[in-house]
Amino acid sequence: MSRVYNFSAGPAVLPEEVLKEAADEMLDYQGTGMSVMEMSHRSKAFDNIIKEAEKDIRELMNIPDNYKVLFLQGGASQQFAAVPMNLMKNKKAAYIITGQWAKKAYQEAQIYGEAVAVASSADKTFSYIPDCSDLDIPEDADYVYICENNTIYGTKYKTLPDTKGKTLVADVSSCFLSEPVDVTKYGVIYGGVQKNVGPAGVVIAIIREDLITDDVLPGTPTMLKWKTQADADSLYNTPPCYGIYICGKVFKWIKKMGGLEAMKAHNEKKAAILYNFLDESKLFKGTVRPEDRSLMNVPFITGDKDLDAKFVKEAKAAGFENLKGHRSVGGMRASIYNAMPIEGVEALVAFMKKFEEENA
Repeated sequence: MSRVYNFSAGPAVLPEEVLKEAADEMLDYQGTGMSVMEMSHRSKAFDNIIKEAEKDIRELMNIPDNYKVLFLQGGASQQFAAVPMNLMKNKKAAYIITGQWAKKAYQEAQIYGEAVAVASSADKTFSYIPDCSDLDIPEDADYVYICENNTIYGTKYKTLPDTKGKTLVADVSSCFLSEPVDVTKYGVIYGGVQKNVGPAGVVIAIIREDLITDDVLPGTPTMLKWKTQADADSLYNTPPCYGIYICGKVFKWIKKMGGLEAMKAHNEKKAAILYNFLDESKLFKGTVRPEDRSLMNVPFITGDKDLDAKFVKEAKAAGFENLKGHRSVGGMRASIYNAMPIEGVEALVAFMKKFEEENA
C-alpha cells in the first residue's frame, strides 16, 4: 500500500515516522500491556505522557513560566465562546476579520458583549491582511482578537497588530509550530491541532496566568472556565488522551528536525517551490497578495470552474489528495503543513506543469 500526497487542510498529513511509532505501540505502550487508548488518564504512564508533551512544547516555543499550557477539547471553535466568557470583563472586544474563522469568532463574541470589527479584508474576499499598525481600538476593549493564519484564504499576518496595549488573543490553528513565535506578545494563543500537530480532538491553549481567574461571565460553564482546566492540569475530566499522546510524538519529531527555526526554513523552501511556479504559470494563479501569503495554505485557480474541476479530478487519480478549494471559495488549495515532504510539493508542481501543457 503506497501513501498518497495528502494536501488536506485538516485533519491533515502527519509525519510518517510518528504514525509508524504509534502503530508499533498500539497494543502495548512501553511494557504496560495496553494501548494508550485504553489506559486511565490518572495512570502513571499517562501522567508521564502529558507532562512530557507539555515540557516539549514549552521548549519548542520557549513558553515563559507565567503561561499555562492547557490541552482542551471542543475544537478551536469552542474557544470562540470561551475567549469572551473568560476575558470580557468590560463586555467589549476588538476583532480583526480576515476570513471565515475570525468572522465566526466575532459572531460568537457578540452573544456575550460588544464585539467591534476594527479592520476587515472582506472587501477583497479576504485575499490580504489589512494594515493593523494604527487601528481604532476602543479604550475599554478587553482584548484584540486575530486568526493568525487563514486556512481557507491562505493569508498570514507577518506583523502582529498594534493592540495599543490591549491583550492580544490569537487563533493559530493552521500555523501552529510552523515557525518560531514570541509568546510574550500574546495574552492567549490557541489552536486546534488537526492541521500541524496531531489528530482532531485536541486544542492547545497557551494562556498568560493573570488572565486565568474566577472572574468570568455569569453562566460560563465549569468546563469552559480556563481556571477549572488550569487548576486541574488539563485533567479536570478525561482529556483526549490518545490525541495528546500523538501531539507529544509530533513535538519530539519537530525537536529532532531541529526545532522551529528549522521548521520555518523547511516550510519557506517548500512554499517557494509552489509560489514561484504560480507566479510564472500562464494557466494557474495564486489568489493572495504576495506579501500576505501563508506558508501553510496555498489557494490557486485557473479562472475556469470546469478546468479547476478537471484538475482536481486528474490530480486525485495521480495520487494528490484533497486539492479542492474550500466550498466557500472554490478553486484549489494545497495545504503544505510541517509533515508534507518537499518531494510532495515538487511532485505537485511537476503535475501542474504537465496539466498546463495539456490544457493550454
